[in-house]
Amino acid sequence: MEKESGTVISATRSSMQMMRPVTATAATDDQELEGNKTTFLRTAETFLRLLPIGLCVSALVLMLKNSEENDYGSVSYSDLGAFRYLVNANGICAGYSLLSAVLIAVPRPTALRAWTFFFLDQVLTYIILSAGASTIEVVYLAKNGDSATLWNSACGSFGQFCHKITASVAITFVALVCYVLLSLISSYKLFSKFDVPASSPADTGTDDHIAPAFHG
Repeated sequence: MEKESGTVISATRSSMQMMRPVTATAATDDQELEGNKTTFLRTAETFLRLLPIGLCVSALVLMLKNSEENDYGSVSYSDLGAFRYLVNANGICAGYSLLSAVLIAVPRPTALRAWTFFFLDQVLTYIILSAGASTIEVVYLAKNGDSATLWNSACGSFGQFCHKITASVAITFVALVCYVLLSLISSYKLFSKFDVPASSPADTGTDDHIAPAFHG
């Protein structure tokens, strides 16, 4: 009996020793997978923050230099508020992209920083979206006119001006795609690592001692 019990104990120890390396290997694989995911997200985020700098600056410069003068008169981007808004939006986005790219290069995973990037990425996305959408409406009217208001097409007389505006808007929407992806990344980084701040009963205005309004 003693021999049999000793054999059972030895077999149990051997099986436990075999399970330890397997568990350690699984933990190591999970850590490597998590590390690879973090590295990929950081690389993608850095690229998406650097790319809009060139895109927004290109759209901005293209619009700033856009003016045309011929026998029909002269036209410039400053004649319409939508074009000025597009220039300002691209300037703001270019500056924010540069600043955020510098900050991302120094990884400091804090809740305040994650919430700040999440909020600003959302705001900048809507800014550039509204600027591009308002400019598209003006470009559409300039190309096709509006028969209901007897507004004739202007691009037939100022074709070069309209082409540059169209190119500037197209570049702006490419930058918009980058900001949409950045918003998704910042949302994932925030809600996968940090919880939503819990609200206290005083903030919600609830009181456990208030009697229900209806009685069953």
